Amino acid sequence: MANHSSAIKRIRANDAKRLRNRYYHKTTRNALKRLRSTTSKKEAAKMLTEVSSMVDKLAKRNIIHKNKAGNIVSKLTRFVNSLN
Repeated sequence: MANHSSAIKRIRANDAKRLRNRYYHKTTRNALKRLRSTTSKKEAAKMLTEVSSMVDKLAKRNIIHKNKAGNIVSKLTRFVNSLN
């Protein structure tokens, strides 16, 4: 256990950030799954902007790497364009 009050506060802050990051990441993954299961191109195009924004925010917050975010958005865009 930490001996300094600042270390105890850091532990609390880290736990709060970890839970917040987990929530953002899980929410985005669920949105990705919903988009990938969509068959309507019009609906998928609308969802693409929302999901790509969520992915970019994850990269901005350093929850995922920026290159991974780019790869995800690229694959999603190709998927949406391939729909009929």
